[in-house]
Amino acid sequence: MRTQGEDAAGVLAIVETGLHRFGAVAFHAARELGLDTVFLTRDMELYAHAPAVLEAVRDARATVFTDTSDPDRVIAELRRLQDGADLRGVFSSTDYSVAVAAAAARALGLPGLDPQAALNARNKRRTRELCAKAGVPVPRWTVALTEREATAAAREFGLPCIVKPMTEAGSLGVRLCRTEAALLAAFHAIADVPTDFRGQPREPGALVEEYLVGPEVSVESLTWGGETVVLGVTDKMLGPHPYFVELGETFPSLLPPDLTEQCAAVARAALDALGHDFGAAHVEVKLTADGPRLIEVNARMGGAQITRLVAESTGLHMPREIIRMHTGGTPDLSFRTGAAAVSRYVTAPVAGRIEAVHGVDLARRVPGVIDVEIDAVPGDEARVPTDNVDVVGHLVAMAPTPGEAVRLADTALGQITMDITPSTP
Repeated sequence: MRTQGEDAAGVLAIVETGLHRFGAVAFHAARELGLDTVFLTRDMELYAHAPAVLEAVRDARATVFTDTSDPDRVIAELRRLQDGADLRGVFSSTDYSVAVAAAAARALGLPGLDPQAALNARNKRRTRELCAKAGVPVPRWTVALTEREATAAAREFGLPCIVKPMTEAGSLGVRLCRTEAALLAAFHAIADVPTDFRGQPREPGALVEEYLVGPEVSVESLTWGGETVVLGVTDKMLGPHPYFVELGETFPSLLPPDLTEQCAAVARAALDALGHDFGAAHVEVKLTADGPRLIEVNARMGGAQITRLVAESTGLHMPREIIRMHTGGTPDLSFRTGAAAVSRYVTAPVAGRIEAVHGVDLARRVPGVIDVEIDAVPGDEARVPTDNVDVVGHLVAMAPTPGEAVRLADTALGQITMDITPSTP
């Protein structure tokens, strides 16, 4: 442990975090509540290109280096911490560590999600099994362990189909496959790699799923005292196939209330099926011609700019109230409606070296734009995004209605360009 200061404040233990600005929000929320933080991580090099996270960790009381994929090691470290500190909660905002944080909280008698529910959400195969059993509408799916099983599933579901890993996040490894050759390439890209993005063991094989056509949304909720409060439905803007990069969000949804209510009903049913009994959830749903169908359940608050959009739209500061819950307090879940907020993410059009970024000042001059941040600097590597890790900046716009906010955000995004020296083929 590397200690940076001692005082009498209560302590929140944070087990790993996100790799962009979102990774710092739990630290900031804890500070607002007068809490110190202790950060548990396997390797700070994971955050070498996340300056917001590095700055937040520098303000933490301590950093503990341990195998954060092992609940027993995390629990042992936190028991040692309990001996000399007022440890009030254990938390993680990243899918890779939510289950470990839940197990540690339960072992230490602290507030948290049922550990089995966290594991159910963490594994997409388990989510599918439990939701299908409970009658929640899900796509047709199978776990393929061999090429033959993968191609048999594709022939049953029809092409194009989806291939995805069971325990990744941020659309990592998710591919739309139009041919059997593409299917097999995507299958081997997952099945032949034994560990995930964070170096944790993968379950063998890959998910092969029916491709659902329709707009995608996410349902944001908080579960407290036996009740799940749906805060709203977020429209998601996705990039071109074969990838599923999230390029923006709109909150609240542009869809009519009857459709958003149907999506919320599917989300609630999925959470019940998994045993989700505490904290935030970000449930992804697709609206098809046959009605809403579950995509996945994330037992955490929405990432990227979603909590910011909720705050600007409703006045509810999700990270602060979630941390309050996880440290034994009673959250204030009252919120208003009457505004809309939209995010757009800046991505590179070609791979290469970034020479300059233009138009940030122009984007800030668009009416309703309240935030424009570019994380890339000249000399950085640019990658054409294949998942949500590869965004290089974001902006947020507000307006009285979702449609107005969308127009303003898109106008602002159109002001931003990059000079890139393309990579040598």
